[in-house]
Order: sequence, then C-alpha cells, then structure tokens
Amino acid sequence: MELEISTLILLAFCGIAAGFIDSIAGGGGLLTVPALLSIGIPPAQALATNKLQSSFGSFSATFYFLRRGYIDLKLIRNGVFFTFIGSALGTLLVQQIDPSALKQAIPFMLIGFALYFMFSPRIGEEDRQQRINFSLFSLLVGLGVGFYDGFFGPGTGSFFAIAFVALAGFNLSKATAYSKLLNFTSNVASLIFFMLGGKILWQVGIIMGIVYAVADDLIEPGHQPVLGKGRRAANLQAAAQRLVANVIDLVADRAKMATDLPIEPLPLRRQGDAPGLPHEQLEPQLLLQLANAVRQGALGQVQRL
Repeated sequence: MELEISTLILLAFCGIAAGFIDSIAGGGGLLTVPALLSIGIPPAQALATNKLQSSFGSFSATFYFLRRGYIDLKLIRNGVFFTFIGSALGTLLVQQIDPSALKQAIPFMLIGFALYFMFSPRIGEEDRQQRINFSLFSLLVGLGVGFYDGFFGPGTGSFFAIAFVALAGFNLSKATAYSKLLNFTSNVASLIFFMLGGKILWQVGIIMGIVYAVADDLIEPGHQPVLGKGRRAANLQAAAQRLVANVIDLVADRAKMATDLPIEPLPLRRQGDAPGLPHEQLEPQLLLQLANAVRQGALGQVQRL
C-alpha cells in the first residue's frame, strides 16, 4: 500500500503523540488506531501495523525495567507463557472476521475504551492484599488480557496494571514494571501471527514505532504511572492535552477532506423514517464522531494525572 509523504508525516506525529501519552497516562492506541483507519487502511492491517509501532515502546520500557532489576522473571514466567498463548489466539481470531464487520465494530470498541478511560478508578502506590494466588492470576489475566491485546489492543498495559494491583496486590510502580513485560510479550505473539498472515504495513509501522519509542523515552525514567507529581507532572499534563487535541484534529480533518462531508452529528433514525446516509458516507461520519469521542476519552485520562 503506497502512502504519500504527507500522510507518513501525519502518522509520525500521531506516533509521537501516542508515545507521549502512553508514557504518562496510557491509551496511545486511542490515537493511532483511528489515525490508521482514517487513511483507508483495512481494519486487520490497521491493528497489525498498530501492534508493530507499539512494540517499539513496550520493548523500550521492558528493557528499562529489566536492566534495573525491577522484574523477577522466575515469578512472572507463567504469566509470560499464558499471555503469549492468549495473544496468539486473539490475533488468529481477528484475522478470520469479515473485514466489513470488523470495520463497523472497531469504532464502537474504541469509543467504549475511551469511556473506560474517562471513568476508570484511580490506583495508588501502596501494596494491597493479594486476592488470588499468582498461578491462577497468570492463567486468567495472561490468557484474558493477552487475548484482548491480540484481538484489539488499545489500553492493554492499563488493563494489566489494574489486574496486578487489584488481584495480585502489587503497588502501582511494581505493577507497571510487570505490565510492560506482559504487554511486550503479547505484542511479540501478535506480531508473529499478523506477520504470518501478511497483515503488517512495515514502512508505516516502523516509522511510527521509532518516533513512538523516542517520545516514550523522553519521559524516562517515569514510564507511565511511575512518573512523579508536582510541577513536572502539571507541565506534562498541559502539553499532553494540547498534543492529543491537535493530533485528533488532524485525523478528523483528514477524514473530512477525504469525504468532503460536514462534521455534524448523525440524525437518529426511527422506524418508518426514510433511509439515512448511504453506507459509504455513514462510515466517514462515524469516524468523525469517533474522533471527538476519542479526544474526550484521552483528555479525560490525562487530566487524572
């Protein structure tokens, strides 16, 4: 799939924004998946390419925590195994779904995840009581969240972190370190099976991945929730808000230019009404509404820092 230079530049900026947001709040996929879909990339290829670019950041963060001894590989080895299996199964399944059905489902999944970001509870720095033994945790969370990452993906790191805190009793910093390893594991498994299916756009994924990793590392040593509070966090919050808004506007503008449709809410249809917008116009309109919903979800997550 040949893309213009201007399109690659836009996607690179989106990768920078996603890496920045992932470092301080999580949820960079809320930017990259809509951006890839908005330029006409088929859903399975968009998910595969997004997986490639996010792998750069998860590898960088995992290496950071391993190098500093924050991860006990013996403790987490079962979790790595089950996460790999779950992600592989999710990736195989998503490639079997009809592309038109997947294209209609993805916007709603993104909106649902944006709403999750807006209303998800805070988690703190203190250790909590362990609710289940770690072997069962590795099986349930590894397979479940790994499957989700292989099938869809945005927010996987946040789901892993919440599970470590709520079920395994980890504090937030420790949960973040282990979440990065499992997130990287699921990324690798998904990449292997997307690659075997020929779904990855390598040029796009590598460009976005490099700038994503650079943006992610600029926030080091924070790497998401480990980031401290105070003036530095406030400055990052303000910058992140501007960055999210600008990138989402670029995605929406590009979708509008491609379809030459006004940005306005879709009318609700009641039984007996005349047919609404044609199918070929409905999807671009939905994308524009999605951009606004995603903007609100991502900004809501950043404001919680």
